[in-house]
Amino acid sequence: MSRWTGTWLSGPGAAIEPTDGPVRYRGERLGLPERGAGSVASNGIRLGAYAIDLVLSSLVTSLFIRPDYSGDQSEMWRFNYLAILVWFLITVVGTSLTGFTPGKVLLGLRVVRMDGTALIGPHRVIPRTVLTAFVLPAGITDKDGRGLHDRLVGTIVLRTR
Repeated sequence: MSRWTGTWLSGPGAAIEPTDGPVRYRGERLGLPERGAGSVASNGIRLGAYAIDLVLSSLVTSLFIRPDYSGDQSEMWRFNYLAILVWFLITVVGTSLTGFTPGKVLLGLRVVRMDGTALIGPHRVIPRTVLTAFVLPAGITDKDGRGLHDRLVGTIVLRTR
């Protein structure tokens, strides 16, 4: 029987990769350290970097549009859409060229490719950023601490310090 039919005809557990035992910490299967530089970032610190980037994008947007809280809702919607666009641009440009955003720099994180290539590139970062905007794919992680958006494009978020 061929390999691809064996994975789905043999039942749901047939496609699971074998391990030598229980995973003790995130990134162990990838050969990453448990703590410190090069270890997998926790969900909490990744969420903190995301929040910092959202606040920064709102501050940049407020330089161009003054939000009016007293009346016209369309003005608020315009502000929110522009803030999302600014966040998207900050994330795509920063992560494509350097592997981090301002929030990630402040918290000591970096996005790296699993294959070790230096630049991630926009063809990987754009779908990753779109999925990050929905929050849920980024919050669902595997045993190695990689979100669904990271698994899709072959990246992982590591600590730099």
